[in-house]
Amino acid sequence: MHSVVISGTGIYQPPHTITNAELVEAFNRYVDQENARLADEIAAGVREPLTYSSVEFIEKASGIKQRYVLEKSGVLDPSRMYPRFTERPDDQLSLMAEIAVDAARKALDAAGRTGDQIDAVLCSAANMQRAYPAMAIEIQQALGAGGYGFDMNVACSSATFAIEQAVNAVRTGSAKCVLVVNPEITSGHQAWNDRDCHFIFGDVCTAVIVERADCATSADQWEVLGTKLATQFSNSIRNNFGFLNRCEDSDPNARDKTFRQEGRKVFKEVVPLAAAHIEAHLAALEQAPTAVRRYWLHQANHGMNQLVIKKLVGADASADVAPLILNEFANTASAGSIIAFHKHRADLAAGDLGVICSFGAGYSIGSVVVRKR
Repeated sequence: MHSVVISGTGIYQPPHTITNAELVEAFNRYVDQENARLADEIAAGVREPLTYSSVEFIEKASGIKQRYVLEKSGVLDPSRMYPRFTERPDDQLSLMAEIAVDAARKALDAAGRTGDQIDAVLCSAANMQRAYPAMAIEIQQALGAGGYGFDMNVACSSATFAIEQAVNAVRTGSAKCVLVVNPEITSGHQAWNDRDCHFIFGDVCTAVIVERADCATSADQWEVLGTKLATQFSNSIRNNFGFLNRCEDSDPNARDKTFRQEGRKVFKEVVPLAAAHIEAHLAALEQAPTAVRRYWLHQANHGMNQLVIKKLVGADASADVAPLILNEFANTASAGSIIAFHKHRADLAAGDLGVICSFGAGYSIGSVVVRKR
């Protein structure tokens, strides 16, 4: 068995931002439009009118202040409320592959590697652009990588679940160097016209290089001490979009074909699961939660992260202990904890412990315990 390190990370940041104020202005115009269209039903008492959103509501509910998106005009158009993307021919790089290649090249540079030194590509995200061929294989070709590639989806835990697969491949010797990419085009499955969740998501892509410690040359290496995955079925977060929709003769634009959740229930159920998962993982490695220098947690809700840390260490989470990127990036599904790790690790010293943890639909929870070399 080989020692394994994370030797480089990269991030693709989309060109457009949408502030809460912009989002609220567009959403409230949509509300006026819909309430006028359905005025008779509202007056007859058979339908409740839609209500306005506000900047204050969004920030109190989530801690989010803005988000990055690949395309914003469609999102902010009250008659559309989702992005406008141009269909690409089959001989052109797909959108997901394009942003993944960008993040991957940055991670390769950070690790001091080139594409032809990669033995496997794992493309892991909450939603895939197509059924096949796998985006991972397209990314593999674009980078000139060897070996194999495959796609995987465990919703918001996709990145940590993929990191375990990469770590296992390297540790057992079936690969020396593995690329994990998480292209999250969440704007495509976001219900931008639903007040309860119209503010939640943002687009991004992260990339991580996982390789044998004895082969790594990067100046910034993080030994993987252990990984731990868990799932428990729940319908509290769900998206029913899929290839069987047309066979069901169901409405492709129905509300259940985009992200939906029972937010309060998710908060109540996931926080204790995540805290217990991390505590058990650390105990198996003979480490106490208070010995961890930094927690890079899933970025879905500021209050959720605060409570997870409080359950672990008995104190409120400072930005030093559990850095927040949610305010800038919003919820980026599986990429959130990796963004936090990418942006907030340079100040740690050799020997410091850290935990990368994500949690989401499934329910699914994945944790990666690392130590700065």
